[in-house]
Amino acid sequence: MLDAHNHLQKFPNPDRIITEMKAAGITGCIVNGTSESDWPEVAALADAHPGFVHPAFGLHPWFAHQRSSTWLDTLQALLDRYPHASIGECGLDRWIDHPTTTEQFDVFLPQVRLARERQLPLTIHALKAWGPLLEALQQEPPPKRGFLMHSFGGSRELIDRLLPLGARFSFSGYFLQPKKSKVLETFKHVPPDRLLLETDAPDMLPPEESITHPLSEARNHPANLPAIGQSLASHLKQDPEKLIHQCSENTQHLLLFT
Repeated sequence: MLDAHNHLQKFPNPDRIITEMKAAGITGCIVNGTSESDWPEVAALADAHPGFVHPAFGLHPWFAHQRSSTWLDTLQALLDRYPHASIGECGLDRWIDHPTTTEQFDVFLPQVRLARERQLPLTIHALKAWGPLLEALQQEPPPKRGFLMHSFGGSRELIDRLLPLGARFSFSGYFLQPKKSKVLETFKHVPPDRLLLETDAPDMLPPEESITHPLSEARNHPANLPAIGQSLASHLKQDPEKLIHQCSENTQHLLLFT
């Protein structure tokens, strides 16, 4: 069982969290950096937990305006050091006003280009920015191996437009909240070989019935992943074991170079 997207570096004691993940049956995860400030923490986790923590390094749109003049050089150096890393989390976000869409484009497009040139997996964050995202992927085509739309909250029509470009779609437990029923309905239209499971921990807390590992301050524990997978299978009227296995195979194929 694999967590396709989380941020273990945000936990004060990630070693303890990893121990609890393993006890819950999770065999690996992709840990996503979001800025130059946390890339070293992601790298340290990958070094400390080889085979379990798979690093991803990206500049998140929320932090586009905080980048240094050497951010791209630093990113490329990390990818040289970790040649099987992913690029992400990166993308576009119009839910926020600042940084501007133009600033976000300035950091997103080079990351898409880098993923394509190195044929690395790409993990994309998109929120209220579907038009700009499609425009960006026309300017800079994504890598042929595909890319992940993490915590995908778009429409069925967007699924149809993104599939030919190589998109995969990951489901996070937050979408089990009753107010997100439309998202659950949308995931019925994701092809089985394009579906992944993620926690986005410590964010995107699922509803209480899908929380097996409660944390204080409404933080999401990545060991909630099995319960999230079982809940999704129930909503999709699928066998939980088969769905979780399929999602893990998809994660292996896209993100882990198998």
